[in-house]
Amino acid sequence: MSDIKRLEVGPRMSQAVIHGGLVYLAGQVGNPGDTVSNQTQTILERIDALLEQAGSNKSRILQTTIWMDDMKDFAEMNKVWDAWVDPANPPARATGEAKLAAPEYKVEIIVIAALA
Repeated sequence: MSDIKRLEVGPRMSQAVIHGGLVYLAGQVGNPGDTVSNQTQTILERIDALLEQAGSNKSRILQTTIWMDDMKDFAEMNKVWDAWVDPANPPARATGEAKLAAPEYKVEIIVIAALA
């Protein structure tokens, strides 16, 4: 049985869980009320930081799920994503529209990555 390691543990959830050579990140959101671009940038910086804490990096991302409150902002989010993603190692990705936890959130990104 493999050990399970949790990062940034709170009363409701952990921001990352490491198990079986994989890193599972909780859904990351930006600052409420920011633009889609700014929220996406904040989220991606947070993903970088969590993956670093876990011993991984964006080149090791296997799968990403992106939830947006309105798909009309898809191109705006993708502009930030495309500047950030490792072009040699893009993950499998899905993007959908969903009602997020609060109307001030425009984007939420969930990541699964391999350890380095």
